[in-house]
Amino acid sequence: MGEMEFALQTNDLRKSFGALEVLRGATLRLRRGERLGLLGPNGAGKTTLIRCLTGRTRPDAGTIELLGRQLLGRGGREAIGLVPQELAIYGDLTTRENLQAFGRFHGLRGRALKQSIEWALQWTGLESRAGDLVGQFSGGMQRRVNLACGVMHRPEVILLDEPTVGVDPQSRQRIFAMLDDLNAEGASIVLTTHQLEEAESRCDRIVIFDHGRVVAEGTLAELLQQTVGTARHVRLRVKGPLTTDIPGWSRGSRSGEWVTRIDDVSTQLPHLLRRVSSAGHDVDDIVVNAPSLNHVFLHLTGSELRDA
Repeated sequence: MGEMEFALQTNDLRKSFGALEVLRGATLRLRRGERLGLLGPNGAGKTTLIRCLTGRTRPDAGTIELLGRQLLGRGGREAIGLVPQELAIYGDLTTRENLQAFGRFHGLRGRALKQSIEWALQWTGLESRAGDLVGQFSGGMQRRVNLACGVMHRPEVILLDEPTVGVDPQSRQRIFAMLDDLNAEGASIVLTTHQLEEAESRCDRIVIFDHGRVVAEGTLAELLQQTVGTARHVRLRVKGPLTTDIPGWSRGSRSGEWVTRIDDVSTQLPHLLRRVSSAGHDVDDIVVNAPSLNHVFLHLTGSELRDA
């Protein structure tokens, strides 16, 4: 893949704070037009990585390239839009006043600023609330304003840190519809999230970050192949006590529970169920679980993905 196919890339980024080594050779690739999910346990170094990308922290070593150009110092990041997890908006200003202020922060003036404000009001669905104080809004509405303020300059690369934390399902859907609009216009997106289903359903590719570096990356299917495999886990409970073993099954952790793994549900499961019947027992309950991103994450990092 050529250099121009990457919207953003880091090469062997390293950063220490005193004796604490936070980034240990972080190499990240964001393709043009891609939605990349960035997952990692707390303390993995994701926040420091984002701060390096946005110029808020200077790495000790390594390089950052934005749209094919190496970034030196703090400048040259006009093509990046940051939407932080903490609401970075003014509660005592109206929606329009917030958009105007952040548009100016991003260098917009005159007609360009006015057009960008009108676009943002329509894009967020808040035209009717343009003159209302943002501090009176619901959490979901404030998130939408926060998102708009971070992308007033229509950046080509957008960094999102937990954009849907603490919002209701309807607001979450609205926020992702807004992001889909930006992506359809060509924006490349990095989404940092603790919501595994968001990463699975909303991202083209997933990066798992731990101990200051990328430990795995790929589509969900690729990550499964690299780690836990694609076999289904089957758990069933039989009626009554079972004293003899069942071929193909192992005893579960609970009384009357049996477990096995299968690659093909349609061909293997009927055969295994017949073995249960042959042992003289009826199935009381059965559960078939496909491997998930949570299994991959647990396998790679040794921890559940959680907010705290």
